Amino acid sequence: MNRPIPGTVQVAVRHILSDKTTGVVNRTRRIAWQDTEYRVRRPASGKHTVQLTCSECDAAIVAQVRDEARTRRTAGILRTLAAVSLLVLVVAFGYAVHEGGKTLPEGQSLPVLFPISIIAIAVALFTTPMFFVLGLRYNGVSVLDAPKPRRLHGLMPKRS
Repeated sequence: MNRPIPGTVQVAVRHILSDKTTGVVNRTRRIAWQDTEYRVRRPASGKHTVQLTCSECDAAIVAQVRDEARTRRTAGILRTLAAVSLLVLVVAFGYAVHEGGKTLPEGQSLPVLFPISIIAIAVALFTTPMFFVLGLRYNGVSVLDAPKPRRLHGLMPKRS
């Protein structure tokens, strides 16, 4: 079992060996890669820049690692945004059902907030799971400059 070591973060550098797409109507994409895992020590405070090397092509990748407190704070903010978005979704859906279910006298239109609540529902349906997943997956590591992909002989399809 791979247990986390306090004060470090595990990072994987993946080298894409092949990327094939098949099919016309039902498209299937198959990607094969070779990865190298690194353990990077987090700084006590602020940001730290590290250089990682791909084991397959020896390309240097520069990544930035944030401290543990900032990482936890950012992940917490993303989860809080997911909760607020879920609250907006529930309130807007309740308002839309309440106002949309009314029988209006002839010549009277729905309130101005009704279309706004419909837009809020559509936006919240997208943002709630997005913020939740981002909050769960955030680890405080970001790539500063990715290497340019090189065409390897026969391994990567040439696009025209």
